Amino acid sequence: MKSNLSLLFIAIILMSSCVSKKALADLETQYKSDLSVANKQLGECGEDLNKYMNKLAFAQKENDRLSSDINNSSTSAEYRNEQITDLRLQLDDCKQQRDKQVEQVGGLTVLSQSANDNIKETLDQLEQRDKYIHLLQAAKTKADSINLALAVNLKGALKEGLDDRDVEIKVDKTVVFVNLSDKMLYYSGSSNLTPRANEVLAKIATIIEGRPELEVMVEGYTDDRPIASSCVKDNWDLSVMRSTAVVRALQTKYNIDPNRLIAAGRGQYNALADNTTTEGRAVNRRTRIIILPKLDQFYDLLNPTKVPK
Repeated sequence: MKSNLSLLFIAIILMSSCVSKKALADLETQYKSDLSVANKQLGECGEDLNKYMNKLAFAQKENDRLSSDINNSSTSAEYRNEQITDLRLQLDDCKQQRDKQVEQVGGLTVLSQSANDNIKETLDQLEQRDKYIHLLQAAKTKADSINLALAVNLKGALKEGLDDRDVEIKVDKTVVFVNLSDKMLYYSGSSNLTPRANEVLAKIATIIEGRPELEVMVEGYTDDRPIASSCVKDNWDLSVMRSTAVVRALQTKYNIDPNRLIAAGRGQYNALADNTTTEGRAVNRRTRIIILPKLDQFYDLLNPTKVPK
């Protein structure tokens, strides 16, 4: 009888031990399932962040493309500001999405410290990029204002006694240029300046003398009619000689620093009109005076160390 009771007692203990192992196995399975779900949510968090980073990069490219096309009017400046505001909103949205995802998985304690550091580093990089966009935007706005004022001054100085067909003043992106007809500047077929040319160059020199931070490039253009003489070999030669004549006049007669002057000849190329007509050839025979920022100032705009703190 005692032997039977002992066997019964041993059987009860063994059954109790099996039940505990099964409960432990169930808990382990549940833990692995929860861990898998948490890892999946963390992966989705990273994918969402990448999507918003791609959206931000795409929006930045769109902003750059639009910025290259807009002019210096107040309307275009407002439009650029709207683009910057949109980028800020997208960046804020990206941060909000990241915070929501982190909050969802935070209770599971599976988001490692290294993952948090990576996300923070990415957001810091986006913030630095946003600051750089602001720097470029401010530089572009300043350049637009300077160019607009320069164009107004040139138009005011050259409006008296000049045929509109002989002078054209334009603001093109980051530069101001003045197109001058050859009949006003030179004697026919030569690079010798006319008295009228000296009158015009004197007025232009007065304006650019007051802008020592800018450089002046003079480009000579011709039509496609062949030319050759004892002094001139071809249209390339004539265009260079004409631009050099203007540069020399600005230096020697009007005291413009030669370190700021650039002479270039474009020959018959880069034509504005059809050379088959008399009117078209007259348009193509021109000299262009371009007033532009110095190269070192331009490269400063692209220097990340110039980003304001």
